[in-house]
Amino acid sequence: MWVQNGLRQDYLMGLGLNTDFEGAKIALYLGDDLVVILRDDIDGLPFPGFWDLPGGGREGDETPKACVQRECFEELGLVLTDADFRWGRSFDTNGVVHWFFVGHLPAGCAGEIVFGDEGQRWAIMPEQTFIAHAKAVPMFQDRLRLYLAERLPRPRF
Repeated sequence: MWVQNGLRQDYLMGLGLNTDFEGAKIALYLGDDLVVILRDDIDGLPFPGFWDLPGGGREGDETPKACVQRECFEELGLVLTDADFRWGRSFDTNGVVHWFFVGHLPAGCAGEIVFGDEGQRWAIMPEQTFIAHAKAVPMFQDRLRLYLAERLPRPRF
């Protein structure tokens, strides 16, 4: 992968290309910690009662970035701008593509959260706690580990 203006090529692809994908998630940092959502504890729901990251399924012809921006607003009431995104990559699992992004907002944005109607509650969690948590969605733990191994220096707010 090449880097342009400090952003990975695969990240740049997620911004505007309307590729075939099912959905998008974001590891959203508020300051140094992640905002996470406790999934509903409903039979039939994948990973019921697990800690999850903001995001969800694609609607219409959304781009990967537009999908995660909409989901963040619906789930947390937070508006993400282009400048808030730091990393992204598509993941193909058995022919189904999902995008995973990383974004950063100032810690003070926690006071702006308006929790939506999906999930039991939200919380602020250190990245290492999420990675090690027995009840965090495993694939997102793995994707966050990948980001941490590859990340460019992140800003301090």
